[in-house]
Amino acid sequence: MSKDIIELKPAALWRIFKDMCNVPRPSKNEERIQAFAKKFGEDLGLETKIDEIGNVIIKKPATKGMEDRQTVVLQAHLDMVPQKNSDVEHDFDNDPIQPYIDGDWVKAKGTTLGSDNGIGASAAMAILESTDIPHGPVEVLLTTDEETGMTGANGIKPGWLDGDILINLDSEDEGELYIGCAGGVDTIVKFHYKEKSVPADMTAYIINVAGLKGGHSGLDIHLGRGNACLIINKLFLEASDRFGLRLASIDAGSLRNAIPREAFATVVVPDSNKKDFEGFVAEYAEKIKESLKEIDPGFCIKIQKTDIPEFLIDEETQNNLFKAVDNCPNGVIAVNKDMPEVIETSTNLAIIKSGNGVIEVASLQRSAIDGDRDKVAKEFYDVFKSVGGKPEFSGAYPGWKPNVDSPILEEMKDVYFKMYGKIPEVKIIHAGLECGILGAVYTNWDMISFGPTIRNPHSPDEMVNITTVEKFWDFLVEILKNIPGK
Repeated sequence: MSKDIIELKPAALWRIFKDMCNVPRPSKNEERIQAFAKKFGEDLGLETKIDEIGNVIIKKPATKGMEDRQTVVLQAHLDMVPQKNSDVEHDFDNDPIQPYIDGDWVKAKGTTLGSDNGIGASAAMAILESTDIPHGPVEVLLTTDEETGMTGANGIKPGWLDGDILINLDSEDEGELYIGCAGGVDTIVKFHYKEKSVPADMTAYIINVAGLKGGHSGLDIHLGRGNACLIINKLFLEASDRFGLRLASIDAGSLRNAIPREAFATVVVPDSNKKDFEGFVAEYAEKIKESLKEIDPGFCIKIQKTDIPEFLIDEETQNNLFKAVDNCPNGVIAVNKDMPEVIETSTNLAIIKSGNGVIEVASLQRSAIDGDRDKVAKEFYDVFKSVGGKPEFSGAYPGWKPNVDSPILEEMKDVYFKMYGKIPEVKIIHAGLECGILGAVYTNWDMISFGPTIRNPHSPDEMVNITTVEKFWDFLVEILKNIPGK
C-alpha cells in the first residue's frame, strides 16, 4: 500500500484532499480554505466568486458537444469538525491535519480527518480541473460553516446559480443514494450561578470521563454509544446526595453535533466522605464499563486529588443542573413507521460547560418531520425551564422531503447498475444535509446526495475507505457523462 495519500487513485482527488489537509478549516475559521478554493478556480481561468456569507462558487462551461445538457451543481462544504483526543497536541486554527494510510482506510493522527466533507469538495474541484472528462455545464458550490449551523446554505441567494440538478457530495455510504434528510434545531440552555466559597475540611478532585467513541449525532445516534455528559452527571447526581459533592467547574463535550466523548470536572467532598466517595467512583466506573463493554470498550473514569478550587457553583444551581440533565430526553426518540431501520427523530445532549458565572448546556434535535423536531426540542426546553434554566432555540433548518419520482435518481440508479451490476439502495439520512435549505431557494432543482464510505465522522476515529473513494469518483464521472439534455 502507498505510504502517502497522494499516491492513491484517483490521483487528482487525493492530491487536492492532501492540499486541503494542509489548510486549517475548522468551522467558523474558514477564511484560508475559502481563499484556497477561490485561487483554485481563478488559476484554472474559471468564473469564480465568493458571496457575502463566504460560499465559493466556481462555474465551468460544458466540454465540446455537451453544451445542451442540463447544468449540474456539485455541492460540498468547506469546513470540518475539529475534534481531537485529550492527549493530542493540535491547534485546529493553525496546524495541518496529518492523514495516513491504514490498510484500506485513510485516517488522521489523533484528530478528525476532515473527509467529511473534504473528499466531496476535492472531487468537485477535481472535476473542475479535469481536461478529459466529458460533461455539460458544471457549477461547484462550496458552502461555509455547515457543521455549526449551515450558515452558508442559509445565506445562499437566488440568482447566483443557474443549475437544474443538485448533486450533494456529503453522504457517507458508498452504494447508497440519499433523497431526503432530517431537519434540526439547536436548544441552548444557560444557568446563571453564584460563586460560593469552599467550606473548610474539603478534599478536591478532578474527575475525567474518557475513552468513549463519540461520533456523529445523526449517523451514530442509534448505536447506543456512551454520552460523557450523561455519564458524569449521573455520577454527580448520586454523589451529591450520598457524599455532599459540590461542583466547582465542568467541561463536557465540545460540539453540538457530536456525541460527547470526554468530560472533565472539578468537585469537592467533605474530608469525612473522601474514602467512601473514591470507592463509589470506582464502583460506578466498573458498572458503566460493564454496560458499555461491547460498544465503548475504551471507556474509563479517572479520579485524582487536586488543589482546592477558588469557589464553588451555588448548591441550588448545581442541583437544578443535575436534575434537569438526568431528566432530559436523549438518543433515538422515534423510527420511521414504514421503514423501522430509518431513525426519524432524535436528540443529543452535546455540551455542558461552566465559566464566568454561566453554565451552558447545548443540544441538537433532529427529525425528518419538522413538527416532531420542534416537539422534542420543546420537551428538552421544558425540562430545563422548570428548574430555572433559560433555554433558547437557534439555527433551525428544514428537512429535505424525498422525491421518489426524481429524474436524476432514476438516471443514477441506471448508471450504477450498468457499472456495478446492482441497484444502489435509496435512503433517507438522519443527518442534516444542506439540500433542504438550498432547495427552498432554488425550487427547480432535482436533488440527490451520495458519497464514499466514511466511518466515525465528528470524532478522532474518523476514516474514509480508499476503495469506495475510487468507486465514488468513477460513478460521479459516469453520471456527468450521462446527464440528460435540457
